[in-house]
Amino acid sequence: MKKEKKLMPDNSDQQTAMNRQGWPKNSLPPPNATKSKSESFTLNRTVNLYPLSNYTFGTKEPLFEKDPSVPARFQRMRDEFEKLGMRRSVEGVLLVHEHGLPHVLLLQLGTTFFKLPGGELNAGEDEVEGMKRHLTETLGRQDGVANEWIVEDTLGNWWRPNFEPPQYPYVPPHITKPKEHKKLFLVQLPEKALFAVPKNYKLVAAPLFELYDNSQGYGPIISSLPQALCRSEMEESYDG
Repeated sequence: MKKEKKLMPDNSDQQTAMNRQGWPKNSLPPPNATKSKSESFTLNRTVNLYPLSNYTFGTKEPLFEKDPSVPARFQRMRDEFEKLGMRRSVEGVLLVHEHGLPHVLLLQLGTTFFKLPGGELNAGEDEVEGMKRHLTETLGRQDGVANEWIVEDTLGNWWRPNFEPPQYPYVPPHITKPKEHKKLFLVQLPEKALFAVPKNYKLVAAPLFELYDNSQGYGPIISSLPQALCRSEMEESYDG
């Protein structure tokens, strides 16, 4: 066939562009050439989801924000940027299932504000350790028994280019010094657990279909979670 002839050795001194492309002739095959065609090279992470009813929710003392207002928060960010550089923060994505559907646990403040558990990292603090610290401070039980936080994977990276609310899943090309880097982590919950929720928050379980493309209700980060999670295989476990 014509296509096969182009792959045969050419005795002439001049080679065509097609002859020069591809894996070199008379050399070892590519490293994966002997792999079975049935072997999958896709890394398919499985996330275990347990029923919402498996978890018990108590209460604890209120957990207040560091800043009394949004302008105060950005002023503190500006002051700290001059001394410490870019702020690093982390947020955790905790999943359960209800009525056969994946749900994300969100902290609700008031009637319209929702957030993921997390917060700012200390200077030099490890990201995973900082994520566990924030989970303990926000949802950790108060009876002296430590919660088991398993930080499984990174779900996304978001950047704040200026001292303003907008954040993006990339660094805009004209920005050389982002003001904040926020990393989202997937946290694997144990089969059963007790959580203590600050009194000024409600812990709600929001289904993925409600979050999808709903930045008006949940903001750009939370509303993008269905896309971030779709690369994982979700395995629902039931009692019994």
